[in-house]
Amino acid sequence: MSATTEKYVAALGETLLMVGVSSVIAIGVGLMLAVVLTVTGPRGLYARPRFHKGLSIVVNIFRAVPFIILLVALLPVTRALTGTTLGTWAAVVPLSISLIPFYARIAQVSLNDVDSGLIEAARAMGCRRWHIVRHVLLPEALPGIIGGMTVTVIAMINASAMAGAVGAGGLGDLAIRYGYERYETRVMFEVIVVLVALVSLLQFSGEWLSRKVNHRF
Repeated sequence: MSATTEKYVAALGETLLMVGVSSVIAIGVGLMLAVVLTVTGPRGLYARPRFHKGLSIVVNIFRAVPFIILLVALLPVTRALTGTTLGTWAAVVPLSISLIPFYARIAQVSLNDVDSGLIEAARAMGCRRWHIVRHVLLPEALPGIIGGMTVTVIAMINASAMAGAVGAGGLGDLAIRYGYERYETRVMFEVIVVLVALVSLLQFSGEWLSRKVNHRF
């Protein structure tokens, strides 16, 4: 394997590591947030209007902060958690925190779109509220939840490229250090091709899986 190929393989590996770990955290926490926001809403299974409003404001605040600003603002937190502010693992912290509220809102929309008649029917049958969440709300919203995962992971790839510009490594770092700073246009073009191919693969896979779990078709 040539030195050039090794650079691309290493950069791709760093990007996949960043995106993979951050996606698991962001999607896991984001989905929990979405469920809490849905069930505590004014007409939710565990209606808590004040709590719902407060949590919603917090989610909106984090959603409103641009990633590059959040990246800098979280440097003390990143250093405390990882011991450094540079490298792949350091990028996982801001990437996760940035995409948690993003995915939470997408998943919440899917959960809110579930037919209220199904929920009322389950309640009339005597189902416990948690069972309704587990066996009615989440399964019915699953196609939208998976679609939201696809959008989130793609957004994560875009953000990871941006993080590469400030020392996070990965394909973004490769494009900046070689393609921009050393004026190697070919490197920049090749990184773009790899990113487009990666995003296209994720989009195709996400759409296929979403259709697969959609029992309405």
